[in-house]
Amino acid sequence: MRAVAAGIGLWANALREFDRIGIGAENRGLGEEVDTWFFDPSGSPVRAAGYGEADHRFLLVPRPALNSLLADVVGRHRILLDARATGYTERESDVVVHLEDGGELHADLLIGADGVYSRIRAQLAPGSEARAHAGHYAWRAVVPAGDERPQGTVLTIGRDGTHGGYARVAEGQTMWMVNQFQAGPLVGTKRERALVRARNLAEAGWHDDLLRVIADTPEEDILENAIMLVPPLSRWTSPRVALIGDAAHGLSPHIAAGGTLGIEDAGVLRAALDAGPDTATALADYERARAARFEQVQRHADAVEHADGADDFARCYAAFSHWMLITAPAT
Repeated sequence: MRAVAAGIGLWANALREFDRIGIGAENRGLGEEVDTWFFDPSGSPVRAAGYGEADHRFLLVPRPALNSLLADVVGRHRILLDARATGYTERESDVVVHLEDGGELHADLLIGADGVYSRIRAQLAPGSEARAHAGHYAWRAVVPAGDERPQGTVLTIGRDGTHGGYARVAEGQTMWMVNQFQAGPLVGTKRERALVRARNLAEAGWHDDLLRVIADTPEEDILENAIMLVPPLSRWTSPRVALIGDAAHGLSPHIAAGGTLGIEDAGVLRAALDAGPDTATALADYERARAARFEQVQRHADAVEHADGADDFARCYAAFSHWMLITAPAT
């Protein structure tokens, strides 16, 4: 079981879903709790007034470890590897999934959880191809922990649309991340490109640890991604097909809650299927609830993206996390 990207931030609303399926404690044991602070490029700490500790606290978990845990819970014998879906045929009594090797799968329900490049979404909502968030790139890696501050720096809001920092993601492991809006031409190796942006976060000795960690990261371990967005969809469901996670609402990662909101999707879908008289009704109820929520998520994400400096970023981010937590569905 492989994983894309390095770590995933899980807020309280996502952790409740893991509790409901009986793996909450095991999941918490995989990661490290992050108490979020923001910094300006000189290292001055910033946190918005009027918000509580819960609005700044999440669990950071290595994605490979979480994937492995979930695979064991599902049962690895139930997972078909190297079986790519190319599309589906929806019928009154079932849905037929077509595989790249010519095979077929028959099911009552197809859930498209196949990310921003979803083939299921392409058929369900034609014209919904993922679009580049123009000029926005992210660099990340998980590396063995060294003598950097164990509590990390969480996030520095730097010059030229640059954000970044590092945090302990598990015992003995540190995750670093740098992203930049309007990044301009990419010159040099991945490591050199990450270091150029990281220097926008470092003044007067602040973030020497981050610069060193990036410089010591093997080139092949660095993830470099152009950020892709999923446009607003004409629909999320049909009578036997539903989209969840990034397939439905791939967002820019600067709000650090896409994974949490995708897990929330799964909980809402499960509750709708439990309560609905039939699959089609349940999926329609799920779509209404999630589409309305993501209209609000997008407004908060836009505010965070366009925040002016560390103080404004801290305020917009806390407003989002507080709203997300107090309005999270009690599934």
